[in-house]
Amino acid sequence: MSPRGRQPATTAPGTAASPGTGVDVRPVRRERRHTLYFLGDLRRFSPVHLDTEVDMSAVLRHREAAARTGRRYSVVSYVLHAGGRTLAAHPEANAAIGGRLRQKIARFTSVSGKLTLDRTLSGQRVVLAAVLPGLERATLDEIQAVVDQYRDGDPETMPQFAGTRALHRLPAPVARAAYRRASAPLGRRAAVRGTFSVTSLGHRPVDGFHSVGGTTITLGVGQIAERPVVREGAVTTAPLLRLSLTFDHRVIDGAEAADVLADLRTALETVGAEEVPAGRATSGPAAGALDDVPAEVLEGQPR
Repeated sequence: MSPRGRQPATTAPGTAASPGTGVDVRPVRRERRHTLYFLGDLRRFSPVHLDTEVDMSAVLRHREAAARTGRRYSVVSYVLHAGGRTLAAHPEANAAIGGRLRQKIARFTSVSGKLTLDRTLSGQRVVLAAVLPGLERATLDEIQAVVDQYRDGDPETMPQFAGTRALHRLPAPVARAAYRRASAPLGRRAAVRGTFSVTSLGHRPVDGFHSVGGTTITLGVGQIAERPVVREGAVTTAPLLRLSLTFDHRVIDGAEAADVLADLRTALETVGAEEVPAGRATSGPAAGALDDVPAEVLEGQPR
């Protein structure tokens, strides 16, 4: 590209270059426009990045024991489950900021997790998002049930993504304004973006990465790999996960973010200490909390 990101004058915008030029310039596919609108809103963020290694032995043992009884849990479901409990214990981090000249902080009484989804729309690979509310009380079975329910869902027809498809059909300036009207109000922020975000690239050989999910806390989940560790003065190996946390410094400071990450690590390393009830809940305050939540195959979801 020429300076300032402009296209070379010899190539007309929106047209493919002639053979032999070595470049093919086309408009951004409309199926990716919602991502561009989202990224445009992130420019005011002040991201700071932390990470830690999590010993996933307890999670893997729990998964194996569940598999023997016919239950299947994804790694991301464990992270969502731990995140819901952890953010409920850290209300300062379960918050969002809004406004320009007179900024305000909204602290949410419930925890909603936003998941990134690797899907295809009209032949274009895109990132979609789903929000799961009530994670401070949802069981692991409930969370996984959402994943199972929508694993084979078609984003071309799912009503949960009708709004995203509608944005793609609108002229770009109108769609951008509509997106901001829907996502900017603090009162709608938890429903639209969640109160924390989770994204995973653990299905590929990615150890760690940092992203901004539009929430005060964004968790990045890498691969689980057997790595050397020291236990009682001896070198052995353990299945380790690189868990990253990006936080918005406008909302919380590093000490609070470090506490959140440490508590997340503890929650994942002690899975099974308080046994998750078998089977899907059918009564009680958490029952049905996730029934109508859009979710599908997660990025990093083990198949």
